[in-house]
Amino acid sequence: MSGIRAEDGADGYRPVDRAADPARWHALAYEDRALVTHVEDGESDGGTRARVPTSSASMPRVVARMLDALAVADGVSVLEIGTGTGYNAALLAERLGDRQVVSVEVDPRIADAARANLKSTGYAPTVVTGDGRLGSPAHAPYDRTIATCALHTVPYALVEQTAPGGVIVLPWGTGLYNGVLLRLTRAGDSTASGPVIGDSAFMWNRGETPHRDVMATVRARSQPPAATTTSLDPRSVFGDEDATFTAGVLVPDCRYSVGHGPDGEFTLWLADHATGSWTSVDFVPDGRTSYGLRQHGPRAIWDEVEAAYAWWREAGSPVRTRYGLTVTPAGQHLWLDEPGSPVRAPRLPGPV
Repeated sequence: MSGIRAEDGADGYRPVDRAADPARWHALAYEDRALVTHVEDGESDGGTRARVPTSSASMPRVVARMLDALAVADGVSVLEIGTGTGYNAALLAERLGDRQVVSVEVDPRIADAARANLKSTGYAPTVVTGDGRLGSPAHAPYDRTIATCALHTVPYALVEQTAPGGVIVLPWGTGLYNGVLLRLTRAGDSTASGPVIGDSAFMWNRGETPHRDVMATVRARSQPPAATTTSLDPRSVFGDEDATFTAGVLVPDCRYSVGHGPDGEFTLWLADHATGSWTSVDFVPDGRTSYGLRQHGPRAIWDEVEAAYAWWREAGSPVRTRYGLTVTPAGQHLWLDEPGSPVRAPRLPGPV
């Protein structure tokens, strides 16, 4: 289903019909907030179907910030990944002309709607229905590339289709932190590299959407593992966004969930769905300095978190904007301060 949806209904989303309530529709359309524009049934949970947002219109100030980082100029060509409503493509077409803009949308229904939206407002950039991770080689190379969905693995096709000296702007994140905004520059040696320039949380690219249900992984083991303790306060890691970002990099392929009690207590759950590994840490606001810990599976996830936090502290507790990413034909790596200082997961001690 499509259309602007206000987040104030009993199910979290209340449709706003443009014809029935044009004033409300326009107020929502021009507010400085993200608007969910497409929702689909998601994973089954207890006999119900979760309604999962799959497309949205970004906050106008986020749109403006990303376009500013893209630094378009007369005559440049742009590849956009994630057409959505077509609004961003229209802005680019207004600035550069229709022939300079190619936009790729994975969902045929959304792509058709975007084409109609663009046509109705007098714009005709090229809208391609396809997997944005593949770019659009038929129209390459591009001077600028912009993605409007969160990625963790930057597809090399986007680097390959960007001309040397070109700029790539995209949201990047992990299962623990979604996300940051990267500004990469394509080098003449077929690599792209650049810094984190701020925060920018987006819906995940559909091909990379992490498994959402942390508790399903936990429930897969009926008998909980034995309880131990940890001296690391979970708030130290997950109450500091820079620490959380670093943990997401150094403890890959994990998601988290938090269960809150009535008096400030909570349980933090971390899970790796692929391996069935999970951990839980219990916090109680009674002044204690040790916290209940359970770990299950081939990965000792909390041990990895402790090592990541220790690395972050030893590195001087760097802020997110000190990191950057380099993408090569062989893969990608995050670095701290300069491309020659790659960030690597600390080595855990082996079994005694």
